[in-house]
Amino acid sequence: MNYSKIVGTGGYLPEKILTNADLEKIIDTTDEWIRERSGIAQRHIAADHETSSSMAEQAALRALAAANLKPTDIDLIIVGTVTPDKVFPSTACLLQERLGTGKCIAFDVNAVCSGFIYAFSIADQFIRTGAVKTALVIGSETLTRMLNWNDRSTCVLFGDGAGAVIMQAANEPGVYSTHLHADGRYKDLLHVPSLLAMQRTPDEEPFLQMEGREVFKIAVTELGNLVDETLAKNNIPQSAIDWLIPHQANKRIIMATAKKLGLAEERVIITVAEHANTSAASVPLALDAGIKDGRIKQGDLLLLEAFGGGLTWGSALVRY
Repeated sequence: MNYSKIVGTGGYLPEKILTNADLEKIIDTTDEWIRERSGIAQRHIAADHETSSSMAEQAALRALAAANLKPTDIDLIIVGTVTPDKVFPSTACLLQERLGTGKCIAFDVNAVCSGFIYAFSIADQFIRTGAVKTALVIGSETLTRMLNWNDRSTCVLFGDGAGAVIMQAANEPGVYSTHLHADGRYKDLLHVPSLLAMQRTPDEEPFLQMEGREVFKIAVTELGNLVDETLAKNNIPQSAIDWLIPHQANKRIIMATAKKLGLAEERVIITVAEHANTSAASVPLALDAGIKDGRIKQGDLLLLEAFGGGLTWGSALVRY
């Protein structure tokens, strides 16, 4: 039977950094207020010339280098994003052209902050069936371009960036299981009313809107359930998990999931203070950070998880 495994990771963060102190100068907020509620200290902001595809390219090149592969080795590109360069063609097709991969399969996935986990799961299925051998999976977002910078409840929470992984066929897992969920009944708790001016009513604005308290409660509950589901599927105890690689939205949500797993903070990859919430990019960026700084080692068992608009949520159990 075919399995998939991660053979390389890469990340890219824009050069411009916006700190909490910077935000204090433009909106009614404080560094203390932001840190207390989210754990965020700063975020990266894409330059005017940068797009989701250009950032994805940089992350992809670094992942390819880590895997010692060429762009032409890629059989499949999936990009998780809610901030595509264009309505169409897909960001994945634009990335394919940038990288010069040839005519590989390329498409986007929109599951908001769960986009990378969804894309990762899809790539795993492609490899398991034997349809492809090598997949490039990316989360890339320029989310700050859909923020209302007068809304202190949302604009302080998000940042831009891209993270990538290369997955290849293997004789042993690799990826043990992935678990995906969605509940559209909560669609209005975290959404953007419309991206296209022609679709908007006069009272709508094309900015991200969130009912933070409600999203927090559902996220803690469903991510806890997701931990139980993942452990049960693989018949393993909590103690088997070496590292939690969570979506970087809010440190309080992260630590609630860690508590469910019985993991100390030292066994959780946390980048939210430096990156803020980069939506689909947050999990691969955190994974890359943990690998690059040497905390995550070959053979470690990782639990990747995310929760986002839709509402959507998902996990992946991975042997690195």
